[in-house]
Amino acid sequence: MTKRVEVSNLENKHKNAIAELVQKACKYESHIELVGNGKNINGKSLMGMMAFGLHDGMKVDVCAEGTDAEQAVADICEFL
Repeated sequence: MTKRVEVSNLENKHKNAIAELVQKACKYESHIELVGNGKNINGKSLMGMMAFGLHDGMKVDVCAEGTDAEQAVADICEFL
């Protein structure tokens, strides 16, 4: 399952957005990746997500495969 989302007000909505995003992704059994700017990053990797460089206005594909993929994608897209 894949859904494209545009990142908006990430830093204004969350105190530590990257850590919170990784924590949210880790709640799901599915494999989760964020794809954008030519990079594919494991959504459960704090170091990977820090290197990904999420910022407002960035368009990202949220991809998940597994039993709870649909809910994981919806939850992460809402967060972003």
